[in-house]
Amino acid sequence: MQRRLLEATIGRLGYAVVAVDSGEAALQALAQREGGVDAVLLDLVMPDLDGMAVLTRLREQGCAVPVIVQTANGSIDAVVSAMRAGAVDFVVKPVGAERLAVSIQNALATRALESEIRRFKRSRAGTLTFSDVLTRSSRMAAVLKLAHKAAASSIPVLIEGESGTGKELAARAIHGSGTRRAKPFVAVNCGAIPENLVESILFGHEKGAFTGAFDRHIGKFVEADGGTLFLDEIGELSPDAQVKLLRTLQTGEVDPVGGRHTVKVDVRVVSATNRDLLARVKAGQFREDLYYRLAVFPLVLPPLRHRPEDIPELVRHFAVRFAAEEGKRVRAVSAEALRMLAGYPWPGNVRQLENAVFRAVVLAETDELTVAEFPQIAAQIDDGAPLAPFEVEPGEIPLAAEVPAVQLAAEPGESLPLTGPGGHVVAMEEVEAAVIRHAIRHYRGQMTEVARRLGIGRSTLYRRLKDLGLDAEAEAEAGIETGVTLAAALPA
Repeated sequence: MQRRLLEATIGRLGYAVVAVDSGEAALQALAQREGGVDAVLLDLVMPDLDGMAVLTRLREQGCAVPVIVQTANGSIDAVVSAMRAGAVDFVVKPVGAERLAVSIQNALATRALESEIRRFKRSRAGTLTFSDVLTRSSRMAAVLKLAHKAAASSIPVLIEGESGTGKELAARAIHGSGTRRAKPFVAVNCGAIPENLVESILFGHEKGAFTGAFDRHIGKFVEADGGTLFLDEIGELSPDAQVKLLRTLQTGEVDPVGGRHTVKVDVRVVSATNRDLLARVKAGQFREDLYYRLAVFPLVLPPLRHRPEDIPELVRHFAVRFAAEEGKRVRAVSAEALRMLAGYPWPGNVRQLENAVFRAVVLAETDELTVAEFPQIAAQIDDGAPLAPFEVEPGEIPLAAEVPAVQLAAEPGESLPLTGPGGHVVAMEEVEAAVIRHAIRHYRGQMTEVARRLGIGRSTLYRRLKDLGLDAEAEAEAGIETGVTLAAALPA
């Protein structure tokens, strides 16, 4: 009975539920779904394998799914033991719908933040893989499929795409998915190097080779020996540097400035450009032989305007990260704001979207990002910037993986009549009930938000719900739609 009640409650909150009746069954369900479960609600008292034993097994298996434990007595010792064993939160039976919703939301938010931190650490360590590239676009998926094939070899790769499309991220994923992932990943922005220092930085120099060369410098090729050298904005290299780079690629040797001997290197070269390199070859601005050395395996990343289905997930990713960095609690993005972001052409691509979300998080005064937090984008749209057609599905992405990213607006044409059938003004209680009912539906059962928006305390809200006979209706309406799946391991 307890399990069925909780299953119904969690279902009303909008989560898909997998309910099992024992610890062994819970472990089997987690193993079978392998990543398809986002949180576990675990009873400490169960037949065969109890909750503490399940927690121990999950920790031994390295399972990162957040676990909320349920206990009948709420004793300090039981709670402390469960938290030490890896639980992220606990609830005491019988648990109310709102307390359970808050616990689930916090658990999923914690998991989302931990995921972003792990991705950030992998990025700093140069060990990103293709699983770290966020995309739902079929165009982008086709490019990543080709990149995955390239990662299995040491073939030179040329990544083309507009500025801000994620060329360095793709290069890091190629390195992190290949056999050289344990070796260095060295990135060089060829467009940011002064022309007179290109050879020194790439190929190194000996002490005293030129004025200011007070120490020996090994160069980026030697620094990346055994690993991957990422040459960003390769089209900006001067003709002289192109000649020397071509020789290095042909011979596998670098000739340091002022050096007497060449140095043998084993480097996988991945280059990138935001220019049409072949057009520059035809215009005589880039060496044709060097182009064919670099573009053995060309990849073209689509701009963000050609993959708007990626925008909701990217917004979630950036908002979670920046909210954590700035100490803000950002819970959702309004439907109107998300529709605007998804339809905007983003000439600066993912980098521009990242900066826009960063600014929005800093500007946010509530836990929801609205159009007001994206003033520059809204201003450009008001000035006539075209919007691409894009439908935003309610609850399409959870912002912090725990709540809907899209909050629904009021139903079109919805109004509150102030006079009844007899022509008399309706009673205050009827008006109040209608307003509260609408607020609960509008804010998807988030009672804290309902109370805040109505300008009353939560205890006052619950008292009025009871007085107006709306408490049961409010509980039924308290649902949100997300793509999160919970496994509830509870006794029958």
